[in-house]
Amino acid sequence: MGRRDELIERYARDLREKCGVEPDMELLRKVTIGCGPSIYDADACTVAATQQHELETVRRSFLMKKLGLPDGQDLHDAIDAVIEQYGRSERNKYRAVVYYLLTRHFGKESVYG
Repeated sequence: MGRRDELIERYARDLREKCGVEPDMELLRKVTIGCGPSIYDADACTVAATQQHELETVRRSFLMKKLGLPDGQDLHDAIDAVIEQYGRSERNKYRAVVYYLLTRHFGKESVYG
């Protein structure tokens, strides 16, 4: 099993154990691939949920640019809901897991079709 496959398994485990979600493995794989090389970088592979600039990056770069969503309060609310679902006290919130949950939240799986 390659490094990316190991990471996808880790993300699937987080979705099951920490978020209470049974992952769609095909979508999780596509979201992970979409994260690019950031999944291998110790800093970039996680979302610092307590840092406002990090949450702005998720909103602008992922929700608006990648998923094509219009800016609005619902984007902030969705990020907040996903962080809550993952667990605010959870130290490592993997970017691929957060993006997966946001993709599902907005029903934008077709972006990865």
